[in-house]
Amino acid sequence: MRQIPRRRLVSQLTRSTIAVVMAGGRGQRLMQLTDHRAKPATPFGGKYRIIDFSLSNCVNSGIRQIFILTQYKAHSLIQHVQRGWGYLHGELGEFIDIVPAQQQLGEVWYRGTADAVFQNLDIIHQHRPETVLVLAGDHVYKMDYGPLLAFHKESGADITIGGVQVPISQAHEFGVMSLGADHRVTSFDEKPKHPRPMPGREGVALASMGIYVINPEFLRETLERDAAVPDSQHDFGRNIVPEAVANRRVFAYPFEDVETKAQRYWRDVGTVDAYYNANMELVHVSPELNLYDEAWPIWTYQQQVPGAKFILDEDGRRGLAINSMVAGGCIVSGAVVRESMLFSSVFVDEGTEVRRSVVLPDVEIGRSCYVANAIIDEGCSIPHGTVIGRDRRADSEHFHVTEQGIVLVTRRMLSGLRRG
Repeated sequence: MRQIPRRRLVSQLTRSTIAVVMAGGRGQRLMQLTDHRAKPATPFGGKYRIIDFSLSNCVNSGIRQIFILTQYKAHSLIQHVQRGWGYLHGELGEFIDIVPAQQQLGEVWYRGTADAVFQNLDIIHQHRPETVLVLAGDHVYKMDYGPLLAFHKESGADITIGGVQVPISQAHEFGVMSLGADHRVTSFDEKPKHPRPMPGREGVALASMGIYVINPEFLRETLERDAAVPDSQHDFGRNIVPEAVANRRVFAYPFEDVETKAQRYWRDVGTVDAYYNANMELVHVSPELNLYDEAWPIWTYQQQVPGAKFILDEDGRRGLAINSMVAGGCIVSGAVVRESMLFSSVFVDEGTEVRRSVVLPDVEIGRSCYVANAIIDEGCSIPHGTVIGRDRRADSEHFHVTEQGIVLVTRRMLSGLRRG
C-alpha cells in the first residue's frame, strides 16, 4: 500500500478535525480582572483577547471547524468572537460556533471540562470528525496543530496530550506527566503537591498544556462512562486522562523546536503576576513571542479607531512613549509613557508619567498622575493627581497588590477611592 506523503496527511487530518475550545472558566486567580469577563476574553498584547491565540492556531493550522464552549460571564467573549471571527465560509463547511451551557442533559450546568464536552457530544458527532482536538482557550502560544495530529495518527494513540516543560516550583498548578519509551505516558497527576521532575532534570517537570487529541469513538465511550460515576469531578485532567493512562494508549507530544529541541513559547497567564509579566515581555526589544510574524498572524477583532497620537512639545508637557507598545486610538498629551503597554483608546493627560504598566482599553489617566508597576483595567478613569505604584502600603488600602508588587486597579476600586 502506498504511503501518503506527510504533508498531504497533515492536510487531510486538519480538514477532518473538530476543535473544541474550552472557554467557560472564570480564572479566579486573575482576581478582579475576571469579575466581569471570562478569562479567555481578557485583553492581552495591546489589541488581542487571550482566546485569539487558540483560535488563530486553529485557523492557521487549517482547522476550520471549531466549537467554543462558554459558561462563566460570556457576554464579552461572545461579542468579541461574533465581531472578529465571522469570516469563515459556511458554504465550505467552515464555522466557529459558540456553544453556551444549555442544560442539555438535565438541570445541570457544565460540571467540569469532560462534562462540557460530554453535554455536546451529539453536536460534535454530527460532523463525523476523524479526530477531536480539545483546547484550553486561556493560554498564550503559537502552535501548528498539524504535526500534533500526525503524531497522534502515527502513534496509534487513543489520547495524545500536548506537553510543555515548566519549572518544578510551578508544576503543582498543572497536570504532570511521566513518560516511557516513544513518549508514551506512564503516569499523570493533576496538580500534585509533590510533582515529579523529568529524568535528569530535577528543576523541570513535563506539564499538560490542556491540549488533547482524542479519537471520536473513544471520546464518546469514555465520557459516557465517566458521566455515570456520581463522585467523578468530570474533568479531563483528574478523571479521563489518569484512567486512560492505566488502560489505553496515551502519548505526549512535546511542544519544542523540531530541530533544536528547545522549549517553545507558552504562557499560562492564570495569575495577575503571570498576566502582567507576559504582557511586559512583549515590550522588550526582541520578545520571545513574535507578534509581527506574517507567516503565523494572530487574528482578532480590529476596532476601527484612529492612529495613536502624541501631542505637545514643551518642557514638562511633551507627549512621549519610550520602549513601549501603544495601540490605535491612544492620545498621549504632554505625558511620558515608559516601558508600558497601552491598549486601544487610552488617554494620558499632561504632566503624567506611566512606567512599566499595562493599561487596558478605554482608560483615561488624568493630569499630574504617577502610575508604575500597575495593571489598569478596562474603562477606568484615574483622577488627577493620583499616585499608584510608589507606596505599597497606600496602594494596598484601595487596590489589589500582588506578591510581586503589581497593583491591579479596577473601576470598582476607584469608586471606593472617590467615596473615601
